[in-house]
Amino acid sequence: VFLIPQRYILGIMGFLAVVNAYTMRVSLSIAITEMVAPPNSSTVFDPDACPVDGTGESTGSVTNKDILYDWDETTQGLILSSFYWGYVLTHLPGGVLAEKFGGKYSLGLGILSTAIFTLITPWVIYVTDGNWKILVLLRVIEGLGEGTTYPALNALLAKWVPLSERAKIGTLVYAGGQIGTIVSNSVSGTLINATQDWASVFYVFGGLGLLWFVIWVLICYSDPDSHPFISDKEKAFLKKELENVSNEKNDIPWSSILTSAPLWALVAAQIGHDWGFFTMVTDLPKYMSDVLKFNVKENGLWSSVPYVVMWFVSMSSGWLCDWLISRGYLGITFARKFFTTVASLGPAIFIMVASYSGCDKYMTVGMFTIAMGFMGTFYCGMKVNALDLSPNFAGTLMAIVNGIGAITGIITPYLAGALTGDHTLEQWRIVFWISFAVFNVTNIIYCCFGSGEEQWWNAPESIKNKRDLENGRAKKKPIDSVNS
Repeated sequence: VFLIPQRYILGIMGFLAVVNAYTMRVSLSIAITEMVAPPNSSTVFDPDACPVDGTGESTGSVTNKDILYDWDETTQGLILSSFYWGYVLTHLPGGVLAEKFGGKYSLGLGILSTAIFTLITPWVIYVTDGNWKILVLLRVIEGLGEGTTYPALNALLAKWVPLSERAKIGTLVYAGGQIGTIVSNSVSGTLINATQDWASVFYVFGGLGLLWFVIWVLICYSDPDSHPFISDKEKAFLKKELENVSNEKNDIPWSSILTSAPLWALVAAQIGHDWGFFTMVTDLPKYMSDVLKFNVKENGLWSSVPYVVMWFVSMSSGWLCDWLISRGYLGITFARKFFTTVASLGPAIFIMVASYSGCDKYMTVGMFTIAMGFMGTFYCGMKVNALDLSPNFAGTLMAIVNGIGAITGIITPYLAGALTGDHTLEQWRIVFWISFAVFNVTNIIYCCFGSGEEQWWNAPESIKNKRDLENGRAKKKPIDSVNS
């Protein structure tokens, strides 16, 4: 800890924060396939239905009927989406608090609360005998805690990361979402298969969240000036590199932010990314189970494969993006738009190819893997773009962008549940065609109006000068009218 530059320590711990956040968020996507009692019979004939391997019996690992619940597809969609109801609400307060009081505790306490509620999830389900409304309430509360994660991280990165390392460290942190999804999917399937109890995943990931919080509080700080054991050399380097980042508690220029075209273009790009990503994160395990007939262990392992590739692409594209910008081969704006476009068109095309791969399980997994691999370039594209627009208000911008984008997390699981009530391949194709359209429309908006340039309202003196000028004009008008 003392030998490695502290900005890298913060980057690693930020990465682990996102890993923990995603393991606790995503674990239900695998677990719910084993929490629901299998239907007695199917009245819908699906000509595209895939055969079940082996005996043709249920692929479930949990056999204790006392911990299986009668939740239909629409109810499952509500349960999976309910996390995002709370998640959306705390983005903006989390960003504002992180900018005013520092991101350390805004992030830490958010992860801590999510960990506690993850740990008690099985107990709540048992006590209420699978009352899905109570589970929905619990997931909403979990979402409230985790909603501060990205705004707080963005505020921390703005204080710690120079422009020359922005794509690398930013991608490292945000790509923790893929690692968290990989760990959650693969470990969840293995745990449930070994224990024959879906509760184990909540205990494991909730416990890891508590461990992360203890380490975070001990070694990480909100900015270089408050860090007790940062080297003088690194502090001087960061002060020089981040001279456009103010340490003052500035008033947020709401009118300028909310009328900024590049910001709303970034919101559009976030909606496109989140729609595709949340469709895959929350619904891919159900697709693997409903359509491809994977058992829970296979489901967990194969559902995690696309995110392994996505993580490698995320990390390599972050280094490539920084190198291209630093060498002058690409401007910041073009780089952000180029990598975002790759991350939109690639997934849009290959998700559709996967849906037309029929019952060839490994071809389908391969196409989903290629799709998610392309999605990895989002992080050095639009995901770090808020830092370009305004380092001083990065937390607020991330709160707006990620908060609005997270609304798709409410829509996509419910929509998928409502559209796939009969578990047929044809119904699932409709879900993927909708994702195809969203990817392309939002990318066009971003390419037309997005920017990688720092906005004028980032600098406190620019805001003050504009206000002084406006006040001066207001005072001058009565004098001019008297003279006339």
